[in-house]
Amino acid sequence: MGKKRHIVLSVTNDLNYDQRMRRICTSLYIAGYDVTLVGFKRKNSKPLEEHPYKQVRLPIAAEKGKLLYGSYWLMLFFYLLFKRLDAICAIDLDTIMPAYLVSVLRNKRRVYDAHELFTELKEVITKPTESKIWNWIERKTLPRFRYNYTVGEYCAKYFKEKYGKDYKVVRNATVLKPFTIPEKKNKYILYQGWVNEGRCFEELIPAMRMVDMPLIICGEGNFYEQAKELAIEHGVTDKVTFKGFVPPDELKKYTEEAYIGITLFHAVSKSNEYSLANRCFDYMHHGVPQLAMNFPEYRAINNKFEVAVLLDDPTTPNAIADALNKLITDECFYNTLQQNSMKARELYNWQHEEETLLKVYEDMFAPKTAIKE
Repeated sequence: MGKKRHIVLSVTNDLNYDQRMRRICTSLYIAGYDVTLVGFKRKNSKPLEEHPYKQVRLPIAAEKGKLLYGSYWLMLFFYLLFKRLDAICAIDLDTIMPAYLVSVLRNKRRVYDAHELFTELKEVITKPTESKIWNWIERKTLPRFRYNYTVGEYCAKYFKEKYGKDYKVVRNATVLKPFTIPEKKNKYILYQGWVNEGRCFEELIPAMRMVDMPLIICGEGNFYEQAKELAIEHGVTDKVTFKGFVPPDELKKYTEEAYIGITLFHAVSKSNEYSLANRCFDYMHHGVPQLAMNFPEYRAINNKFEVAVLLDDPTTPNAIADALNKLITDECFYNTLQQNSMKARELYNWQHEEETLLKVYEDMFAPKTAIKE
């Protein structure tokens, strides 16, 4: 490749728990790029785990709200302004403004990685003022990004219809590694990921009254305290265990030994409806049958390889309990989904997805590629 190209990627988290970015940065590093991942430092942030790429945490003035974004954007702007770099990657709309402004001021290449449909998030669409601001930011920036990729086909179609831009699809698929399904001695149901609004905890937790198997929840988020209150309200604190944030290596062990995985959403927004969560692939790669939503991306996978029981939205505690109990009691059906998962992972894996990722960056750095739009 000659002189190493330096790519700076920016996110709004404290880096340790972002598995997608871990995969992306590692792939870019192995491909010969100089890679720096930038996030922010919270008061309770744990020490950074070691990776081959560089990691930087910027200080923030507040843990949430407008002051968080304002202070982080300011710090990120000046960091990018004076950092030696060849390209800037904005991950989601909440890092795009400083990335875009610096790329223009310094005449640097830029790329956008859409992990979700940010302006379609429930937290955005239900707040008129915030919705106007984020939609304005999106309209002013996204059309000016030539290189783009996102997590699924339906998100790519959304951006194509809205802005006429082609988005490559880089799914959140798990790295394919040799794996043998272990004996499930201590059977449990697993939810891993953000414990946020719109993830069906209002139905899942009361459903546990009718299910004879414990549920382990790994993750935190804006619905974490409410979820714990629901467990108390419905008398299932003996069945539901909240682990909080779990480091990726420890989370892997929980996933390997899980009996059933949970990938549920409410269709409260297009971002949820078009989602394709990385936990779907984590369960798949460890031969764990799952409950998922009858949404386009999950339906497309299930049409090729039946790896999940798909539930219609809006779901109910009874529907969730019935689906879980079928997986628990119907051994033949369970084994079919388990074996299908092991077949599906041969197609849906990071080794395939990184080919698309690397092609985006190769095209961006091609000799005849103009920087300006």
